[in-house]
Order: sequence, then structure tokens, then C-alpha cells
Amino acid sequence: MSAKYDVIVVGSGPGGYVAAIRASQLGKKVAVIEKAELGGICLNWGCIPTKALLKSAQVFEYIKHAKDYGINVSGAEADFTAVVKRSRDVAGGMSKGIQFLFKKNKIETINGFGKLKPNKQIEVTDDKGTKTIYAADHIILATGARSRELPNLKIDNDKIIGYRKAMVLEKRPESMVIVGSGAIGVEFAYVYNAMGTKVTIVEFMPNIVPVEDEDVSKTLEKEFKKSGINIMTNASVEAVDTKGKKCKVTVKTQSGTETIECDIVLSAVGIATNIEGIGLEETGVITDKGKVVVDDFYKTNIPGVYAIGDITKGPALAHVASAEGIICVEKFCGHDPEPLNYGNIPGCTYCSPEIASVGLTEKAAKEKGLEIKVGKFPFSASGKASAAGAKEGFVKLIFDAKYGELLGAHMIGANVTEMIAEIVVARKLETTGHELIKAIHPHPTMSEAIMEAAAAAYGEVIHL
Repeated sequence: MSAKYDVIVVGSGPGGYVAAIRASQLGKKVAVIEKAELGGICLNWGCIPTKALLKSAQVFEYIKHAKDYGINVSGAEADFTAVVKRSRDVAGGMSKGIQFLFKKNKIETINGFGKLKPNKQIEVTDDKGTKTIYAADHIILATGARSRELPNLKIDNDKIIGYRKAMVLEKRPESMVIVGSGAIGVEFAYVYNAMGTKVTIVEFMPNIVPVEDEDVSKTLEKEFKKSGINIMTNASVEAVDTKGKKCKVTVKTQSGTETIECDIVLSAVGIATNIEGIGLEETGVITDKGKVVVDDFYKTNIPGVYAIGDITKGPALAHVASAEGIICVEKFCGHDPEPLNYGNIPGCTYCSPEIASVGLTEKAAKEKGLEIKVGKFPFSASGKASAAGAKEGFVKLIFDAKYGELLGAHMIGANVTEMIAEIVVARKLETTGHELIKAIHPHPTMSEAIMEAAAAAYGEVIHL
């Protein structure tokens, strides 16, 4: 056996590296096992590099519409190779930042693939095939997830690709079919459409971004169609023929079957957990439907073994994994953290217009039999939005009619991903609708729409 640690974390994504740093802050000797780049999918192939791509797309969109702001620009074009390079450089910088944080917090990095063994041990296989055993009092599994594949949509990384390949294509495709319209699907739809690719979205559900409030989904669909994106809802991909120069995608809709030709098919149908081969079965760790079963503080059924992030019960979001990692570590270090409230987790989608939401949708609140008040304020009535040329979208707030509890918030528009945290804090503090109305919001800002939406719910709105 090699070294013994207080804590070993398997995986260095936003769950793993945050858990490791918190454990070190609490005086533990910590090691992190990582087979690839520090920062995991989020920093290297997900959250961060996609936002860099989205920003480039947004800047190009601004330039194309510069005349709307009284500025004449001619000859602008997107250098797709340079856009991709910038994205990779941003990701690389963030990964180096994790190296700095590990050094600062005296966290050791062990390169290789970690496999759980009995008696709180981990077997690490490095890139040369050499196996080394490590031990720890506490082992945290944070192995994340990857692109999910459908039986009739096998990723070949040539003509049928997942999100990783979509970030590093050597040249921009002339046409693309995106299967799935969750956050990954609509973000890439916006990027490639803005860059000049003819984009078609195929979504099995009746609305795109189907987890969002229906009003949000309809608004995004309207804006996407206005920008030239073809959207097919209540539709499914039956087959993809990749034998020719182009992909031939057979799509079944409510009105029949049609074939779409494109250069690339992007599979964006969700994620699958990375739990294969990490020793769960051999050590008796219980799983259910591809997720590791844990308690409110992320303990598995095996003493000293914990699991956080995408491989557990919560939503597969970076900020959820980070919060779980901190709670997990603080609990086994003797602190008394609150269990995570999964009903107050914000979700953000960074296409344009942006989407941000937390809590119950209007439909979910009604299905629960709750008596509600709904307030909605459009950005078309916002002075800041008009000045910025970003009048699309709205803020929608849902309150319990009897007690004024803020049940949910749903936003679509420019910069709403920066605004949703106000609602998360408000709900954490059990803020009521009238308290939001009386909280002075600066003018002119997009955030005034929150105050106005609350006022609309109670018949007090000023600017409508």
C-alpha cells in the first residue's frame, strides 16, 4: 500500500475539487484522484468553455446588429477556428486555476483511474497500467457523467457527435440537426446558428426546454424561430444514415415521417452517470437506476464511502455538486450542516435570450392544488431593457395566495442568469411577495422586473 490520507476524492469536477478544498480547510490530509484534466467536465468540457463559445456568438450577433445601435460595421466575419481556440484557452486557464488552489491548500493530485476497494481503499491505475493502492478514512466518489446515447443515435465523433466534439469541431458545419432541447441542445443551437450554421432542433416533448415553465418555453421557441432555427417538437429521430457525404436523419412527427439532410448530428439527449468500473458492485455500494444511493449527507451504505454530484439523487448541475461536496465534508468533520434543499436549486440556460428559474412552475403549483397568485412583467416595459436593445422576455413570479410564499420564479431575457440568485436568497429567507415589492430595486436595471412582477401578482404594478 502507498500513502494513507484522511480524505481521498475520486474526480476533480466542481463537486470533487470543492469537497477537497473544504476538507483541507478543515485540517484534513487530502488527495484527489483524476484520470484527465483537473476541473472535470465542467471546467474543461462543459460549463466554462461553452460559455466562452456563447460569448463569441453573442459578440458576433452584436456586430451583425450594430446598425440597430447607430453603429456601422462592414465586413465582419466569424473565424470559427479562433472562436474554438479562445474557448479552449479559457478552459485551460481555469484548469490551471484548480492546480493553484490545490497547491495553496496542500492537496495532492494522483493521476489515474480510481477503483474502490474494500476496507476504505482505492486502487489507482495510471496511464502506463501500473496499479497502486491508497487508503483513507473517508472516500468521496465524484466521478460525474457523460453524454447519454440512444440506441438509434450512436455517437461516432465523426458525423454523430456529443457535446465534447461540438466544442472542438475543426470547421463550422453548414447544417446541423440537434437532438434534444435541454440546456445543452439550445445552447449549441444558439452558438452554431449565430455562426451561420443552418440548425434544426428535434424535441420529443411538446415544448423545447421542457423542464421550464411553459411560458418560457414558448418565448424561447418564438425567438429561436425568429433567428432562423428550425424547431420540430413532438418529434423523434427514428434513424440516421451516415453512409453518404451528408447525414440523412429520419424524423417522425405527428403528421408523418420526413428526412432531413445535414452535415452533423449533435446528440443532446441528456447524460449518463460514470459509475461503471469504479468498484461499486465489488464493494457492495448500493445503486438505483444508475445513481448511487446516499443519505442526506451523502453517505453510502458502506462506512467511510460517500458519493456526490451527478452520480447521486440531485439534479446534474455544477453548483449542486459543489454544495453537496461541502455538506458531505462538513458533516463527517463534525460540523452540523443543513441538508441541501433541492426545492431551491436555480437552473440556468445560457442561450440568447437566457433562461433562469427556481422552484415550482405555474403548472406544477396548480397540480399540487395550491391557490396561487402569478405576476408577470415583460422586459418590453423595462427602461433598461429598451436602452440595451434587449426587450425580449419577462420575469414571472408565483406566490402562495394565502401566505405570500414565493413558490417559484421563471425568467427569460438578457442577463437573467445573473438575476435569479436574488430569488434563491429570497426563498431561503422565506421572503413574501409584499417584502419583494417594498425592497427598493435600482433604476434603471433589468432586476426592477422582479419587483414589478411581484407587484403585478398583487395588483400593484406601476409600469404596465
